[in-house]
Amino acid sequence: MNGPILAIDTAGSRCSVALVAGDGRALAARDPDLGRGHAERLMGLVGEVLEEAGAAYGDLSRIAVSVGPGSFTGLRVGVAAARGLALALGLPVVGVSTLEALAEPFRADGPTLAAIDAKRGEVWLAGFGPDDAVFLLPIAVALDGLPGALEALPVPAVVAGSGASILAASFPGARVENGEGRVDVVALARIAMRRSAGEPPRPLYLRGADAKPQRSGLSVRDSRDPDLAPTGPGGR
Repeated sequence: MNGPILAIDTAGSRCSVALVAGDGRALAARDPDLGRGHAERLMGLVGEVLEEAGAAYGDLSRIAVSVGPGSFTGLRVGVAAARGLALALGLPVVGVSTLEALAEPFRADGPTLAAIDAKRGEVWLAGFGPDDAVFLLPIAVALDGLPGALEALPVPAVVAGSGASILAASFPGARVENGEGRVDVVALARIAMRRSAGEPPRPLYLRGADAKPQRSGLSVRDSRDPDLAPTGPGGR
């Protein structure tokens, strides 16, 4: 991968775009908090980022996009734009979970639990460790089911994201980071650099647009690091 990577995140209220060099340096970035209107602004922001960096579409080596969980409309806008650009330019496109992007700046410190306050009485969770290890796949958990659900997890070193304060009482030794839940689009690009492009990305929805929370448990995957994997049916 010689050229820079274009990274897009429209999963939340912000419309974030960055051009990132192969060594992980941000060459240019835009991150306005729009609330709405991502579709109208996104491609203009892409053009601004390319112009600031003195780059052209032909210089890109791949495209990264956040796939969620997040806003239904925002996710569709970002994923559709990334796939369209990749198709037009003949480039690989890599989808990255919003939760993994939240955890990325902290996962080298130890097990990191990323949490988004999803409102409506639930929180979205995923757990990550160093070296791309994953100990909890993205899932939605009802707030009244959190205490039992969290018992199955390893004790995280860091809890990050807008839902971090909700989980803090369950992990008093964990460091709480990024309570605003702001996704670092440059971190998203760095994750995508380590991945091989597979199937075209699709939005990751953890509930239907008008659905009530229906959660029965956690989805846990053993990590390459045995210290990150829950042990036995009841965890540790």
